[in-house]
Amino acid sequence: MLHFRLLTNIRRLGLDNTLLYTVGMMLFFWAIFDGILGYLVPLVITQAGYSDTVMGIIFGSSSVVGAVFDFILSKYLTNTHFRRIYFGLFAVCMLYPLILWQAKGVWMFLLAMAMWGIYFDLENFGNFDFVGRKADTEVHASHFGMLLSFKSVGYLLAPLIAGLLIGATTVGSRPFIFSWIVLGIAGVFFSFLLFMGRKKDKSDVEPRTIKPVNLIRELFLWKTIGKILLPVLSLTIFLNVIDAFFWTIGPLTAESFASFHPWNGLFLVAYEIPPMLTGLLVGSIANKFGKKRTAFASLVIGSLLLIYMTLFSNFLVITFMVFVASCFLATSWPSINGAYADYISETMKYEKEIEGVEDFATNFGYIIGPIIAGFLADRFGNIPSFAFLGLAGVIVGLVLLKITPKQIKVVVSSQS
Repeated sequence: MLHFRLLTNIRRLGLDNTLLYTVGMMLFFWAIFDGILGYLVPLVITQAGYSDTVMGIIFGSSSVVGAVFDFILSKYLTNTHFRRIYFGLFAVCMLYPLILWQAKGVWMFLLAMAMWGIYFDLENFGNFDFVGRKADTEVHASHFGMLLSFKSVGYLLAPLIAGLLIGATTVGSRPFIFSWIVLGIAGVFFSFLLFMGRKKDKSDVEPRTIKPVNLIRELFLWKTIGKILLPVLSLTIFLNVIDAFFWTIGPLTAESFASFHPWNGLFLVAYEIPPMLTGLLVGSIANKFGKKRTAFASLVIGSLLLIYMTLFSNFLVITFMVFVASCFLATSWPSINGAYADYISETMKYEKEIEGVEDFATNFGYIIGPIIAGFLADRFGNIPSFAFLGLAGVIVGLVLLKITPKQIKVVVSSQS
């Protein structure tokens, strides 16, 4: 069942997309690498003697760097080939585990987080360039869906593998060494990619032209569209805060149940499984009740379950509650993303601005999420922190259900 989406995409695309599957396998092993290290980050920082609050600030710094680097890549790497971008990705990834492993001071941890933010952007830009160059327009969505499926399976396995590799009392060297091994396997598929698909790229047939952008006009559009889309942007921010919570204090919560070692990684596995299962049902539910209402209501129900989860002390019961809560939270993501797609299709000329404010909301959620998570964990403990998160989610969801207009139209005046 976990591989249903992946197998469905393979059947739909056919088995002759060798280049696509090569990149997919590369990203599968890369996602295991990234997921293992993502699981280790909060453990390594707190093991070095830093509080959960400081850990959250350090963790959130990766999104600050990522947001800045995202702007730099957008502005200066418009014609860079995906092979060079992926090469840069592997170069940074090779150094990242070493920096994180040997880090003891704040500045070394900040350097590690900066590298994390940079290579995450490189992976994203490399994927966009690969699909843009190697696929026809009508199959772009299918190819992105295929790559996402490979990555999803990798991220699903990563916490479980990390839990098995971590020592009973300290992180140790095994997870770092294993992360290099899976990165090396990803590198093998990258080497295949270097010698495959050298025929003319799709983007070589119709070169892209970059139009100069008036910065003042662009800021005006961002501000105006941001105000129009404030309810859905607020949900995007909060969903990313939730995701950041789980990846910031989730490993700490899991490893606190020492009696279940080495299966502690199941805590985050339970959070990661639902997005792979609920996608088949979201469309019909959102069409019946509306995308925004489905997203807001799902947030409320999922958040209530997070509060209820904190009433238990058994690891397996808590993990099951996380799974059920995540089923509802996972319904919110595609529902609200579908709403963004509607706004883009209705006003194509503002596509870049809508995508820009959505990306800003995502980064903002991942900046404040780890900081809030660390602060609450320091003062109330890991499990109680999820109760505060759930309470905030219920309030945010109910408020958004109340104030959000049934129809949102992206209409921008000509004034600037």
